[in-house]
Amino acid sequence: MISRTIKIVIGTLAAVSAVFAVFMVVSGNDLFHVATNSISRSLCTAAFVSHVDPDRMFKEEQLPNMRSVGWAMRFHVDPDKHEVRTTVLGAFAARAVYRDGLGCVLVHGDVSVPDAAGFEGAPIASAFAETGVVEPGDPALRRALDLAFAEPDPASPRLTKAIVVLHDGKLIAERYAPGYGPETPIWGHSLTKSITNALIGINVRQGKLRIDQAAPIAAWSAPNDPRHAITIDQLLRMESGLPFDETDNPVNPMSRMFFLENNMAGYAATVPLVHPPGTAWAYSNLGYVLLSRIAMDAAGAGGAVAAERFVRSALFAPLGMRNAVIETDLAGTPVGSSHVYASGRDFARFGQLYLDDGVVDGKRILPEGWVAYSHSQTLKTGYGAGFWTNLVNEGSVPVWDAPWGIPQLPKDMFYARGAFGQYIIIVPSEQLVVVRLGITVHGATGIGDVVAKIIAALHQQAAQP
Repeated sequence: MISRTIKIVIGTLAAVSAVFAVFMVVSGNDLFHVATNSISRSLCTAAFVSHVDPDRMFKEEQLPNMRSVGWAMRFHVDPDKHEVRTTVLGAFAARAVYRDGLGCVLVHGDVSVPDAAGFEGAPIASAFAETGVVEPGDPALRRALDLAFAEPDPASPRLTKAIVVLHDGKLIAERYAPGYGPETPIWGHSLTKSITNALIGINVRQGKLRIDQAAPIAAWSAPNDPRHAITIDQLLRMESGLPFDETDNPVNPMSRMFFLENNMAGYAATVPLVHPPGTAWAYSNLGYVLLSRIAMDAAGAGGAVAAERFVRSALFAPLGMRNAVIETDLAGTPVGSSHVYASGRDFARFGQLYLDDGVVDGKRILPEGWVAYSHSQTLKTGYGAGFWTNLVNEGSVPVWDAPWGIPQLPKDMFYARGAFGQYIIIVPSEQLVVVRLGITVHGATGIGDVVAKIIAALHQQAAQP
């Protein structure tokens, strides 16, 4: 859920635009480097992964928070080199490079990009027989999708890009914004954390990891290191004691890791604790990048190519997630906190895996009991172990002022959630999976009301003779 920090970064840039000349002479200023790297990476994936207009992406995703400083940003999309470069009036240069099958990677400094020329991964068969968009025949379902794409407040556009509905394992309804479709990979943001949960689960099922074991991180291995006893379970539950890394400071541990470091897991492993492990909950992008590194090491997947092949063969291919890619850092670690791109149908298939207790087409992918574990409550929060729950509806998540749950939906509902309004909502009592993807920079998506209307429509259908 990294939208808050991006907002703060860009808002701060606007506030200091009057004294921009002062910052321009400060070589290597982190604030502007965070901004230019954010733009380069976002527009690289827009151009070369999603194949949507990068100018449109800049206007929808970045510019709304730039205010008066937007004029100073300069980006160039190079279709021949497959890269995007961004500066602030020629300074604070940032570069993102696309590699076939691996997505985009930020490159900091004068370093080489590991060659992955020609890697596209083994082709994945689609999980769906339907080739065209499945429009719902039921008028009540159509009205629910209308609500998902409605724009009740022009000042805070929702910019919904995709809605996909699975019921009883079948694709019953979907809709896409112009320029998007059933095979458009869309940035899942922190939906990726739930993907990382699955990668850990696969290693647990194979006997390569245990959730109660100390996290196998070399930098924490000294017996007198207070991080030495942090378990994989505590990292999954965000109760490891690592700091709440998405703070009001625009250059915080999360933004530094994402936008200033070539080796994200290496940086995350240096961050000290702020609480004893197991005593406090704190949203942790750092922890999920470390979990991604742990999963790759357990699977013997060193480097970006090996990591992508493992994720494709162990998860994406069995589920038929044919348009999915998980991006890595320059060190080859998948950015397991936030950097999966996939289509709405892909994310829906992932949700169906958890609705079906970790089994797909009769084959167990996740350990027995893993799904129940993943949405069991952590401390007194609305978080589980890689998924949000609907067990706590009062109160809010610090920093984003977002509610823990969605009170208009059934209590057994659990969900993956990402910045700018990405959702995979799983409702076991209704045998329902709903995916919502978009670019809601300000305001609410209204997803709770949309899913409630979908459930009401299904009940109405069932009641008809």
